[in-house]
Amino acid sequence: MTAEPKERAGIQVLTRSADILRSLQGHPGGLSQAEIGERVDLPRSTVSRLLLALEDLGYVASLGPRGPYRLGPDIIAMSLSARRSVLSELRPFLESMSRQLNETVDLSILDGDRAVFLDQVVGDHRLRAVSAVGDSFPLHACANGKAMLAAMDTADLDRILGGTLEKFTPNTITAVRSLRRELAGVRRSGVAIDREEHSEGICAIGALLPTVHGDILAVSIPTPTTRFNGNEGIFTQALVECVKAVTAWADALPS
Repeated sequence: MTAEPKERAGIQVLTRSADILRSLQGHPGGLSQAEIGERVDLPRSTVSRLLLALEDLGYVASLGPRGPYRLGPDIIAMSLSARRSVLSELRPFLESMSRQLNETVDLSILDGDRAVFLDQVVGDHRLRAVSAVGDSFPLHACANGKAMLAAMDTADLDRILGGTLEKFTPNTITAVRSLRRELAGVRRSGVAIDREEHSEGICAIGALLPTVHGDILAVSIPTPTTRFNGNEGIFTQALVECVKAVTAWADALPS
């Protein structure tokens, strides 16, 4: 049985609205109507009409009379609720890898042009790498951030790499061409490495996790350089196995 015209129209509105909301993910500074229209491939008049309806519902918020638009308070509240559930479900994977390696394991989320630490399991070594939950690092200077950059589409990658890349240590990659070459290697291997690029004396290895509830997540293992050197292969294998386990879990979630 085919859907009635009104039902089909309703489904189309829901689908287009969902596309607009997805286009705003990872853009805390907001997007203009024109930018949203380009991302969802809809006429500006349609985008304007849907944005007005979504704003009335609290699903988007306008930062000015004509935008830019960002995700609204109601969507953010729902996202935080879902995120708490995700954290509790992903925690065992982090704990398992931390026990296996006796190292700190971090979970981070993409937020604009930064990786924000959501959760952490601290290793038992007296000399260890620890970042506070809630801290954020620029994507180009950390392993988890580079894993996120490697998965981005061309438009988002160009936007983030279009400005000046801050140099934190002598090892920070600030030349865009060199960083793009490294990201190509990350796409091939599935893992990204920070070789004292954010903090001297600290290295890390990271990988992208499956997208859960629309969030772009990464897992990483930060460790003092003295322990990273010589154990890179062990860390890589553990990370790959962790990603496989999380992927199997995510694939089993109800669609």
